[in-house]
Amino acid sequence: MEFSWRKNLYVLWSGVFFCSMAYSMVIPFLSLFISHDLGVSTNVTLWSGLTFGITFLAGALIAPYWGSLSDKYGRKPMLLRSGFCLCGVYILTSLVQDPYQLLGVRILSGLLAGYVPSAIALVATNTPERNVGYSLGIMSTAGAAGSIVGPMIGGVLSKYIGYRECFLAAGGVVLISALIALFFVKEENFHRDQARSHVLDDFKEAIANRPLIRHLTVVLIVTTSVMVLEPLLTLYVVDLGASMGDASLSSGIIFSAVGIATVIAAPIWGKIGQRIGYQNTLIIGLVGGGLGNLLQLVFHNLYGFGILRFMYGLFFAAVYPSLNALIVKATAPEFRGRAFSLNQSANQLGGMAGPIAGGAAAGFIPISFVFVLNGLLLLITAWVLKLNPLRRRMLREQTATKS
Repeated sequence: MEFSWRKNLYVLWSGVFFCSMAYSMVIPFLSLFISHDLGVSTNVTLWSGLTFGITFLAGALIAPYWGSLSDKYGRKPMLLRSGFCLCGVYILTSLVQDPYQLLGVRILSGLLAGYVPSAIALVATNTPERNVGYSLGIMSTAGAAGSIVGPMIGGVLSKYIGYRECFLAAGGVVLISALIALFFVKEENFHRDQARSHVLDDFKEAIANRPLIRHLTVVLIVTTSVMVLEPLLTLYVVDLGASMGDASLSSGIIFSAVGIATVIAAPIWGKIGQRIGYQNTLIIGLVGGGLGNLLQLVFHNLYGFGILRFMYGLFFAAVYPSLNALIVKATAPEFRGRAFSLNQSANQLGGMAGPIAGGAAAGFIPISFVFVLNGLLLLITAWVLKLNPLRRRMLREQTATKS
């Protein structure tokens, strides 16, 4: 068992790395692809927000269904389904001719996604309890590492071979994730004789689990915060002085700064979480991320912006591993596939709301103000989380006094 879970961890790390790389390869230039190749000349920020957001809406709606299948048939089949299907979706994306076709394939991408949550659920259910926090911290670095390499590769490829060819390259990368799952991933601690649950019953069980609902709410808020900025960063890089020709490359490097910081910090935060508690670690990450966004008002050049995003990433690296560990602690092993699918739904809803809100807001206020609002949201969330245990303690003390 000791060797098996470690081997699975490293194999799944590789699969998530390539899957995240494929996704992040197309992020830096998607807004430019819409305006240049697809001929959209008005409301580019709104179209960018819709293109990002519609994928996550579709994913949020379908994730509980995939979670139900995951707990019935296993997480490995979900890895294979998602990996091979997403490869085909990237190929289709390279063929679109107008923004409506692009929306269609982005919806399809959301409906067929699920590689990363399935991998996290498999790690969570096939790792000894004492090592879960550490393993989830390591898994967070996989997505971050993919987000380091992906934007740089996507920025270079989009500049020198074209946007459509970059989509084809992303399809080849996600195919590697599927093949890794097919040949190397092993799933233990799974019993196929259990009855498949109904999605409505899963919702009822989740709603009855108040800690789980609280964690999922934070996931929704945090992902909205992150995704508000996704479709705006490339445009903001242009505002800071980058030329249109170099915008995708410059934004790819800045995207990568957050990923580099996460790879450095996430394993450290995982160990800190085991020592001081994941709730406290989460609050520290939210405060650091919030301040990192607020400080954007001080920096008005590309170099300062890149350094600031790196510092933001060092703190924000604590957030998702802590949330994943809290979800594990709040759920029984037999429900974790569904719990992480609900986590995926919360992620996807945030991924839908964030880009649409960011794209719409950028049409009325400067993009730097969007950073400020984003930072305030994270700080308020941290304050509420800090206040909640204090309120429970006060209630306990009042009850003890009355009795």
